[in-house]
Amino acid sequence: MTQVAADTAVLKALRRVRTPAPRRNRELLLLLFAIVLSTGAMVLVQFGALGELSTTELVLSGLLGALALAFHIVLRLRAPDADPLVLPIAFLLTGLGIAEIYRIGLSGAEGTSATAGSSQIAYAAVSMVLAGAVVWLLVNYRVLFRYTYLFGLAGIVLLLLPFVPFLNGGGNAQVWIRIAGFNFQPGEIAKICLAVFFAGYLVRTRESLATTGKKFLGFTFPRAREFGPILVIWLVSLAIIVFQRDLGTGLLVFGMFVATLYVATGKTGWMLIGVLLALGGAIAAAFTLEYVGWRFSNWLNAFDPEIYDRPGGSFQLVQGIFGLAHGGLFGTGLGQGRPYITPVSQSDYILPSLGEELGLVGIFAILALYLVFVGRGLRIGVAGQDDFGKLLATALSFTLALQVFVMVGGVTRLLPLTGLTTPFLAAGGSSLVANWIIVALVLRISDAVRQQPRAVIG
Repeated sequence: MTQVAADTAVLKALRRVRTPAPRRNRELLLLLFAIVLSTGAMVLVQFGALGELSTTELVLSGLLGALALAFHIVLRLRAPDADPLVLPIAFLLTGLGIAEIYRIGLSGAEGTSATAGSSQIAYAAVSMVLAGAVVWLLVNYRVLFRYTYLFGLAGIVLLLLPFVPFLNGGGNAQVWIRIAGFNFQPGEIAKICLAVFFAGYLVRTRESLATTGKKFLGFTFPRAREFGPILVIWLVSLAIIVFQRDLGTGLLVFGMFVATLYVATGKTGWMLIGVLLALGGAIAAAFTLEYVGWRFSNWLNAFDPEIYDRPGGSFQLVQGIFGLAHGGLFGTGLGQGRPYITPVSQSDYILPSLGEELGLVGIFAILALYLVFVGRGLRIGVAGQDDFGKLLATALSFTLALQVFVMVGGVTRLLPLTGLTTPFLAAGGSSLVANWIIVALVLRISDAVRQQPRAVIG
């Protein structure tokens, strides 16, 4: 019997004798609170924008809440020791995003749809069902370690799918595919596959990466043979930026690998090399690729009238900043602002849309939810005794953290804008499905970690 099969048999035996832990009751209370808040947000949107209640969306929101409770039951049965904060936070962020998307859809502005809220609820339902299936079926997450290189291949194939002529979904960036009338962004699933690959690969090679190298100015730098993998990932990231015109995914893939590499080896030299390569690639792309150069120009000279008025200029960025300013400290109130003035306010600019109607206090609350979510994921990784689980939890948590940092930095003009989405909040099914699968994997890893006698998490 292999080690993975033995671990799986032990886990099944433990589940037959364990009763649902008290943390599940804590999760239930938090989840009910999240359902009340998300439903309340829909009610406020309707009163603010319509002046009356519309039962259809409220019923759909109620059904989504029921689905979340079903997810909770799955955790009680299959993962009773899973982290109690992850599911409520993910549901609350998703619910707030649905409420704001619904509000923008009610505006009737160009580029918006009256059915946007209902569509997002449907995407959320599918995402939660898939996440629940992952928790139910993936009894032992360590089985993923067997297929490290298969996940790596799958990640690369998914990134290449938009180049297939009969699948290409169009758009300025070649990141979409179209199947049976539906657009999907395979790069969102690719990031999960690559996270599994990075974790598995570094478990196999961490010893040579951590124990070899030369010291220079207090940093330990790797030998040429160990430097190869990071150089390959850097070149893959640049290829994504060049050929797919997707600055965000390239940055995400490279950043996730460097962060996981640092956790695996503990060598600051790797981080320094990663930062230098990222800066070098960004500067080179800004000077050689026109669309990247325009993003930098929009960032540095956003309020220049010439930049503001030109096609593809900084109009969107500036409107988002004005929307945040209009919201002030406490916001205009849900349904009472004008977030739809900003182009694609329901997706790329969902955070400024929420900032206008919830204010600075609301934005801080949302960022606090992200902070707690990522913190729990990293804490799960630190507490784990299994190297693969530690690196996988770290990679998945850092992926969400990097997306939030890049998107918040982009819409507030701290960083140049990229093509990433704000996790759980932004409109669209691809990102929502991927992020809920991340939720499922983090829950599954946390359940396994808490079964280890020396791992203690509050």
